[in-house]
Amino acid sequence: MIYLDNNATTRMHTEVFDAMKPFLIGQFGNPSSVHRLGQEARQAVEQARYQVAALLGGAAAEIVFTSGGTEADIAAIMGTVAARPDKRTIVTSAVEHSAVRETLHHLARTGWKIVEIPVDNLGRLDFNALAEALKDPTVALLTVMWANNETGVLFDVPAIGALAKKQGVPLHVDAVQAAGKIPIQFSPSGALRGESPIDLLAISAHKFHGPKGVGALAIRRGFRWQPLFRGGPQEHERRGGTENVAGIVGMGVAAAMAAKALSNPQHTAEVARLRDQLESGIRAAITDAHINGDPANRVCNTTNIGFAGLEAEAILLLLSQHDICASAGAACSSGSLEPSHVLRAMHIPERVAHGAIRFSLSGYNTRADVEEALHVLPEIMERLRRVLPVA
Repeated sequence: MIYLDNNATTRMHTEVFDAMKPFLIGQFGNPSSVHRLGQEARQAVEQARYQVAALLGGAAAEIVFTSGGTEADIAAIMGTVAARPDKRTIVTSAVEHSAVRETLHHLARTGWKIVEIPVDNLGRLDFNALAEALKDPTVALLTVMWANNETGVLFDVPAIGALAKKQGVPLHVDAVQAAGKIPIQFSPSGALRGESPIDLLAISAHKFHGPKGVGALAIRRGFRWQPLFRGGPQEHERRGGTENVAGIVGMGVAAAMAAKALSNPQHTAEVARLRDQLESGIRAAITDAHINGDPANRVCNTTNIGFAGLEAEAILLLLSQHDICASAGAACSSGSLEPSHVLRAMHIPERVAHGAIRFSLSGYNTRADVEEALHVLPEIMERLRRVLPVA
């Protein structure tokens, strides 16, 4: 099996699984209990909190554990707007993940004004439009992603944060696809309180070789915010409910391993080399293959390639028959395959967007994986173009 769908989820590190096992069976205590078994669980949760904070360049006290990136994004948005009832506008980008996008659609139906900032054909944010939108005194929140889940394109978050800070607008960053792939500095050490341009930041463990079902929301100290889940004193009263101890422990170990990998430039460079080898090999062997996104500003592991005149679903089915896993830059809607909102926002031509495939690698991928994919892909395209001639 050749797995090239790491933006969907990643293979769990063996070390992560080994760390989790004791807290699933033997050390099963509730971290809110005062007895020894409970306090062992509490110590494990707090150790993981420090490990996650270290990956994000923040403080342990700023970390709130959640059920994943989606909950973290929703909690960031809903908790911020609940604390600012006098403001009724939210600014975002046109290419956000559905966790943010659907939450904002819900708020729009209840009377909130949602302002979407456009991107260009490479997926780069329109900074002039952003600066203008942030001048509105009714803006309660700016919410943007750091790395796009479909194209890998990176937004310039420090520059975005500077614009938001200038206008006094809180900033939430969806860093689900960025954590473990680029260095993050949530709250610079030694900085004065409130100096960081990011107020809230969301991540998910299974995107950097941790377990599914656990994530974290970093909340800047002193930031005005209301909890999404109430009902208990857990997470310093910021998220009620008994903690997922095993999952949190696994996330902590995965975060520590991700931080170590990021400290070695060769790690990300090798993933990028494999990505580039796959990309250049496809373009050399397959006509009408187009790279979607900014090649100069993206995470090291992602390429989105549109095969003009073909349908992504057909390509993925044939790839799967060869035990190659990838995903589409399109989503099935109402029974018909339509280009994703990301590619539409980038104004990618329909004949290219319909055949968009996302290949996302990890440190577990090898040169042999890429060579096998490059061996199989031209055959698949030739076969499909015989059956489905290019429009």
